Amino acid sequence: MSPTLDPRRAVAGARTRVLLAFVVLLALSTLVSTLALRQILLARTGERVEQSLIQEVEELERQGRTVGGDVRRLFDVFLARNVPSEGEAFFTFVDGRPYVSTEGAPSERLLARVSRLGAITATSRGEVVTADGDVRYLAVPVSVGERRRGVFVVAVNLGQERREVTEAVRVAAGVALAVLLVASALAWVIAGRVLAPLRTLRATAQSITETDFTRRIEVDGTDEIAELGRTFNAMLDRLESAFASQKALVSDAGHELRTPITIIRGHLELLGDDPDERRETVALVTDELDRMARFVEDLLLLARAEQGDFLLPGPLDLDVLTDEVFAKATALAPRDWKLSSTGTGRMSADRQRLTQAVVQLAQNAVQHTGPDDRIALGSALAGGEARLWVADSGPGIPPADRDRIFDRFHRAGDGRRRSDGAGLGLAIVRAIAEAHGGRVELDSREGAGSTFTLVIPAERPLQEVT
Repeated sequence: MSPTLDPRRAVAGARTRVLLAFVVLLALSTLVSTLALRQILLARTGERVEQSLIQEVEELERQGRTVGGDVRRLFDVFLARNVPSEGEAFFTFVDGRPYVSTEGAPSERLLARVSRLGAITATSRGEVVTADGDVRYLAVPVSVGERRRGVFVVAVNLGQERREVTEAVRVAAGVALAVLLVASALAWVIAGRVLAPLRTLRATAQSITETDFTRRIEVDGTDEIAELGRTFNAMLDRLESAFASQKALVSDAGHELRTPITIIRGHLELLGDDPDERRETVALVTDELDRMARFVEDLLLLARAEQGDFLLPGPLDLDVLTDEVFAKATALAPRDWKLSSTGTGRMSADRQRLTQAVVQLAQNAVQHTGPDDRIALGSALAGGEARLWVADSGPGIPPADRDRIFDRFHRAGDGRRRSDGAGLGLAIVRAIAEAHGGRVELDSREGAGSTFTLVIPAERPLQEVT
């Protein structure tokens, strides 16, 4: 015997897997977005630093146009008027030698690194590594007339800018981590609520036994889980109906078979040596066995009605079918037989099954009428449907029996005579009609007879015959 899985543990496992998948996806997206943010901020920082370097050089060029041709005076005026930003430093060179620079420790430490730039003849840019971090510089030669007289160098410490980027990324990562924790907690709660119906579904499935199909799931909402619950409840309805029908079938079949078996056994136990008595007993036993065989055949027929090979459809003429059925019905018993109407046209159906259904309706009419009573058969074509009916002038069917008369083993009450069959005839008729995709209609009034109509849809348009 296989161990039973605890529904709570199963749902908790699904809940954990859902949460784990959510956390992994959210953490991955957070990591990717944080790295992307860092790269974007660093790129924008580099652009801002580069723009700052270019701006200082342009400012030097503007002042150079107003000061004149003295490069030393140009550098003095520029440094006097322009205060470097935080982390920024200015260096000047005249004839390849350092001239003046901004004051402060950063300038002094950078001076040794940028001294080689005093001899450049073209604009130069780059980065140098210092104890304070990476420094980006822009060096521009300054000419008087056609002669290069000096070099102006502006440098910006990238370490401060990058520290600000790192701090911004750290804050963003902290916020993202807090969001991850809060979202994970909410996801855990939401996943528990979403998966709660599954726990009920599993518990309901485990509580169902072969004798109890009454449990159902309480369903609220319109989402997929709610639809699953409705589908499961519908399945339970079908199973309950099927098992109830099976139980009733077994019970009724046992009851129907018990009577002939009892009769056969009783007569065999009392069988004597008299030849006449033996002949009577054999005839009675044979009749009971024939009735049992017919009963078993009817049950097998009803069972086959749910299989795909129950019908062998083919083209047939409705008027020819009606004439054949009427001829067979009139041989059942002496009655006042009438052919009330004959439909003309072609249809697609199983000729033998339709004949069996209509003859069964005629047999049913015979059992509930007398020799002088009228029984009418007819057919018609209307709206793409073939209609074949049997109308009798018998006592009619009580209202209480009309909803159950097509059930297996059901026999009409006091309003109609009790037949000798097992109550499967009308059930077979309904099975044949439903196998064709049709139905059986009943029109009955107590004391005024009954009309059973077999309605079969055509699989192709019916063509009227002139």
